[in-house]
Amino acid sequence: MTDRETMARPPAAPGGDEAPRTALVFPGQGAQKAGMGEAWRDTASWALVAEISEYTGIDVEDLLLKADDETLRRTDLAQIAVFTVEVLAHREAEAAGLLGGVVACAGHSLGEYTALHAAGAVPLADTARLVAARGRTMRACAERSPGTMAAVVRLGPETVEALVGQVQEDGGQVWIANVNAPGAIVLSGTAEAVDRLAELAVESEGKVIRLAVGGAFHSPLMAAAADELREALAAVDFAPEHTPVVANVDARPYASGEHWRDLELTQLTSPVRWEESVRTLSGELGCVRFVELGPGRQLTGMIRRIADGALTVPVESAAALAKLTTPEP
Repeated sequence: MTDRETMARPPAAPGGDEAPRTALVFPGQGAQKAGMGEAWRDTASWALVAEISEYTGIDVEDLLLKADDETLRRTDLAQIAVFTVEVLAHREAEAAGLLGGVVACAGHSLGEYTALHAAGAVPLADTARLVAARGRTMRACAERSPGTMAAVVRLGPETVEALVGQVQEDGGQVWIANVNAPGAIVLSGTAEAVDRLAELAVESEGKVIRLAVGGAFHSPLMAAAADELREALAAVDFAPEHTPVVANVDARPYASGEHWRDLELTQLTSPVRWEESVRTLSGELGCVRFVELGPGRQLTGMIRRIADGALTVPVESAAALAKLTTPEP
């Protein structure tokens, strides 16, 4: 399916609405790549890069244009870089008129913070500071409690849960960290426990693939990061009402800022229930169009595997956005 076939502006929904019910979705850490800022460098929104640098004390322009892949593997730098590109994509898509019909937002892990900003729950300055604080605390926590993450393929959730339980019974520290889509589960834990589970997975005709990440994210090994992030969250005023955001931790939509401090603390040590979140967006909230804003198309691929018939619109560059919003001759 080509970008054009995703139908950035599909026919009006029944009932005469101008645009179909739309969800904005934002990818998480792992979407970063060297030079990813070039795709947005010549846009009007590029001025936001300097703003985010000021808010965070990080040279974000240097990160987006000059940092190599190794530098961008560092958790704190990766998170602010991905967040900034998502903000640029959102601003440009909004200015281009692509974001009509938005009824909800969601983000994968880090992307949940951009979703909160896009939903009107948190101003840009506060969101940028939160993302910077989150990255710092997660990096520091990972250095104190080393761990890793790994993808499991060819095994169903029940089998993975059973293997995790078996390793835990033997004293291993491993947990399910992400349930991304059918057949797409990610583990988090110590290297030893993940290696042990990998051995068991082979016996069940599955496979475990290590991921290049800086820690055992979305597991109890991140508990100290939650303690440190609490102070940063306490300093932020969340809007009392905002566009619904479907939370990673329970796949439920929240439209009130009062919940998010607890939700974001819990997110650090709990699984990202992405598959279930997409089902909430497409089922309960009736979203038929999913606009992915940020580097890459990680979420687009997952959504197509979860929501039958979903219209997916990846906005990963200014060029892609122009193609989506320029009428065909």
